[in-house]
Amino acid sequence: MKIALLGYGKMGKVIEKIAVSRGHEVTLKIDKESAPCDITTVDVAINFSTPDSAVQNISLALEKGVPVISGTTGWLSEMESIKTLCNTQNGAFIYASNFSLGVNIFFELNKYLAKMMKNLTDYSVDLEEIHHTQKQDAPSGTAITLAEGVLEHSNHDSWGLTPLKNTNELAITAKRIDAVPGTHSVNYRSEVDTISLTHTAHNREGFGLGAVVAAEWIIGKTGVFSMNDVLNIG
Repeated sequence: MKIALLGYGKMGKVIEKIAVSRGHEVTLKIDKESAPCDITTVDVAINFSTPDSAVQNISLALEKGVPVISGTTGWLSEMESIKTLCNTQNGAFIYASNFSLGVNIFFELNKYLAKMMKNLTDYSVDLEEIHHTQKQDAPSGTAITLAEGVLEHSNHDSWGLTPLKNTNELAITAKRIDAVPGTHSVNYRSEVDTISLTHTAHNREGFGLGAVVAAEWIIGKTGVFSMNDVLNIG
């Protein structure tokens, strides 16, 4: 499989290492300084570019008939237009706020726990996420996905970063600490105990592996998919 990397930062380099170890070729590496190139020479594009480049990169690949795997967050206001473009072009697209296989299992556990806790009014719920200081968006896309899973089964009507402006918002605390790949916790607190669901990434390789697995899966398919489709869960 020939892969184009759209964005060649730290994640791009991790994905390249994993892809090569699984027998694939990275034949294009595209970043802001790259000269124009022919993206139609690849089988799939994996986008981990900056938020301000993501829509342009994804659109270019879809318009050229190249399936896209995208893990960049911070651009989701344009998601519906990308889905429309994908369907119009009869293309293939997967977006995930986090490609880690473990995190996607964590997402489903979060929804299941939220259903169980919905009617237990003695408990309040909040989220916390911790990432490295180079992460550009806050809260993380992973935290937003977790919040959306909780909101489906709670009396909160939206999420917000602490300190909250609206008392009916689901609180997300975002911390930035050097060299932390990503830690996410969902906490249910009462006067007598606390129930916490936590995922801790030890390095970036879990994110890279999931992106490559998704790229392998999407070949030959058309439509807009999620990691639940790739893993056959949820």
